[in-house]
Amino acid sequence: MARKHSKHGPYEDLHREEEAPAEVLSCWLCGRPTGKTIVWHHPIPKSRGGRDTVPMHPICQQTLTVNFTNSELQRHGMDVEGLLAHPSVRKFVDWVANKDPDFTASISKKQR
Repeated sequence: MARKHSKHGPYEDLHREEEAPAEVLSCWLCGRPTGKTIVWHHPIPKSRGGRDTVPMHPICQQTLTVNFTNSELQRHGMDVEGLLAHPSVRKFVDWVANKDPDFTASISKKQR
């Protein structure tokens, strides 16, 4: 059955206050502001009991999953400095520092 009246009044949209801009989050790994796409990453993997999430760029999360196993990520926990001490992660963060927040590229798999 159709409604007789709309859910909103006829003038409700005219007097709508300007919405406050959304808070810009910083990436947990590289520190750059996040773009349109935000990945909520578990620093301690869920399979290892991790519950906390942090905002990251998709490319930054891919870098972590390529360079570390779940057990290595569990050992580092919330310690970003420990992750940045890894040479390939440091090289990546230095490279991506001047890129656009929505920048994306393919990440090559680590040779194990």
